[in-house]
Amino acid sequence: MTPRSIDEAAKLLAGADYVADRRLATAVFLSLELARPLFLEGEAGVGKTEIAKVLAKSLDRPLIRLQCYEGLDVSSAVYEWNVQRQMMAIRIAEAEGGDQVRKLEDDLFSHAYLVKRPILQALEATTYGKPPVLLIDELDRADEPFEAYLLEVLSDYQVTIPELGVIRAEFPPIVIVTSNRTREIHDAIKRRCLYHWVDYPSAEAELEILKRKAPGASERLSREVVAFVQKLRSKDLFKAPGVAETLDWTRALTALDVVVLDPATIDVTLGALLKYQDDIARVRGAESTKLLAEVQEELA
Repeated sequence: MTPRSIDEAAKLLAGADYVADRRLATAVFLSLELARPLFLEGEAGVGKTEIAKVLAKSLDRPLIRLQCYEGLDVSSAVYEWNVQRQMMAIRIAEAEGGDQVRKLEDDLFSHAYLVKRPILQALEATTYGKPPVLLIDELDRADEPFEAYLLEVLSDYQVTIPELGVIRAEFPPIVIVTSNRTREIHDAIKRRCLYHWVDYPSAEAELEILKRKAPGASERLSREVVAFVQKLRSKDLFKAPGVAETLDWTRALTALDVVVLDPATIDVTLGALLKYQDDIARVRGAESTKLLAEVQEELA
């Protein structure tokens, strides 16, 4: 059952171990209540994609994911015709002749020869009146012309196939669109969605995430990790660590039986936290020692 209030939306997310603030819970609730797509923008690794996964799991809906990339087109995202099957049908009909050829002319561009890609699957898929969750992930990676095709999908939950006409969802899917903002998404897309910026969590929220997602870490280690990562995000790095990296680092430290951070351990495990060599080189050594000293002084 979909949540009937913001509090229920927050509880639904928390029940799947997703730590959300009031603003995000409100955006999720309104998206479900108004049947509007939810556009989530923010840095990589802050938990945008996870929201779609949580909704699918918590609401018992199938998750249909369209991973965007440069060169993505309608044939990969929406539909295409099974040309090989069409050609085979043509050869069989020609061999049989007569009525088979005339019948094939009517059937050649029917649903029987249609290959459904994620968007069309999401519009047509309904189980017991419960539509799926459609995740259009990292839209900023796709080319701008593809955005124009999405306008019909996001505004009317339908697609137009020239040979078949309009295919409209009987029950609109729950649509989550994400962007890491590597480029600006056109305003026309955003106008068709509810918008929410997913920011890095506060120290308190990130500590709660670690308690839920990495329960094997000691209380002291979790606090030191969160404080260290929070300080790193204030530095001029090429790519600041997201929540996903915080979790990766904590799990790596736990696997090494680390209970308290020390400079040597930080230096040899930075690859779990930072993903660019220039960032690692800048933080490793004196900088990491300095940051750790500040962390331990604050937590003392």
